[in-house]
Amino acid sequence: MKQKLYLIAFLIGYACFSKAQDTPKEILLWPNGAPGSEGKTGTESVRITDQGDHVLSNIHKPSITPYLPSAENNTGVAIIIAPGGGHSELWITHEGYNPAAWFAAHGISAFVLKYRLAKEKNSTYTIDKDELNDIQRAIRLVRNRASEWHIDTAKLGVMGFSAGGELAALAAMRFGPADMNAADAIDRQDDKPDFQALIYPGNIGRFEVSKNSPPVFIAGGNSDRQDIAEGMAQLYLKYKQAGVPAELHIYAKVGHGFGIRPSNKGAVTEWPQEVMLWLQDIGFLK
Repeated sequence: MKQKLYLIAFLIGYACFSKAQDTPKEILLWPNGAPGSEGKTGTESVRITDQGDHVLSNIHKPSITPYLPSAENNTGVAIIIAPGGGHSELWITHEGYNPAAWFAAHGISAFVLKYRLAKEKNSTYTIDKDELNDIQRAIRLVRNRASEWHIDTAKLGVMGFSAGGELAALAAMRFGPADMNAADAIDRQDDKPDFQALIYPGNIGRFEVSKNSPPVFIAGGNSDRQDIAEGMAQLYLKYKQAGVPAELHIYAKVGHGFGIRPSNKGAVTEWPQEVMLWLQDIGFLK
């Protein structure tokens, strides 16, 4: 019964969100072409799985797709969401559009990041340069347009799933100050996220934590592969030892890639609400 009520609440929220605005349209991070993608004209590829997931590849024009809450429901908090896919594709439905719609329906502006893929066949991109550049540019772009979207620039975080979790974590490690002399107004914004939500993040062993790291929410499944299931607990301890506010949720009998799906069952269906409660606890939501 609880799971049915959860699904009904989500569908009602999503319906309210859909009425609040037209179908979201993606916004190119670099309208004149992304640095490092010069001369790449291949068409973006989309395949649809049996579960209805849209899976993207061959991305050369990185973008964000905004999911904005209604004016009366807007909390001023915003999240940039990076879907996973092993850096070779993007599973953009259950790890992108669905979470974005859920958070928008609950008052948080959400932006689904479509980033370039470093491990796709014949790719010339890298995670630490091109993919990181994409999410940092997305952070700066949202801050640049914060007044238009009614966002508090001090309440902008990142969320990532699997490979997207690695990317979100990198953004929370390798931030830099604003360049006030930049020719592009977007690049005059700083790119440090104010919080991070890492959902079954990949490559945890390479994460570096410092006392300046933003607060972190970590969630995943006990039945995920060992490096993630155990790595999340080890990562939590790194943040705790650095004195950074951290929260960890590991769900029993849950594997990789749950995201937000209607077929999810049990306690794991509550993870988005847990993010909301965590944001309250650390002072970003009332």
